[in-house]
Amino acid sequence: MTAHVLDPPSRERGASPRAGAVLRSLTRCQIDDRLQELGDVYALSAAGGEDARARFLRRLASAVRRPGFALLLAGNTDPTGLAYGFPVRGEGPPGEGLGAYLPTGLFQLAAAGRLFAIPETVVPPETCRQYQSRDWNLARRLQMRLLHDHGAALGVTLVCRGDIRMLEVLRSWGWRYVPAGSGAHPPALHRALVLSP
Repeated sequence: MTAHVLDPPSRERGASPRAGAVLRSLTRCQIDDRLQELGDVYALSAAGGEDARARFLRRLASAVRRPGFALLLAGNTDPTGLAYGFPVRGEGPPGEGLGAYLPTGLFQLAAAGRLFAIPETVVPPETCRQYQSRDWNLARRLQMRLLHDHGAALGVTLVCRGDIRMLEVLRSWGWRYVPAGSGAHPPALHRALVLSP
């Protein structure tokens, strides 16, 4: 999950903006055609320079190959953010991959095609600080639209346990912690969070 936080979250309240960014889905072909532009959106939202941008593009290229992959791009004249994800499949051993972080109960949801992974949400830093709990917050809109478009009962994401600021931002957007997976040796590096549409 990526939504870079540069300053502490704000609990500020305010009215909805008059015109929010338009959200539109991109097909795999459109993603291929606009890959550099998507990298630019990431670079404008995240610190880390060209290396971070290149890693993002590799992650995106890998995710695009997953069945059911979807990407939403936000913006009016210029793109301002994006989020992508894919359905979590119910097959395979629970102790491997994403399954190592999930409780057994979520595998039934995955088997029914109702669990949707959102590995990255790329938004401007102010989205992480301002109006986090508002429905019109750009990150919340991107995430909720992905879940609604795919009929998901729950969204799931992984975050490094040490990334306290990102965990706080996700919680302010409505994500909540889930118990550790049921594998014999639950991994300690990441934490799974879920989001109800």
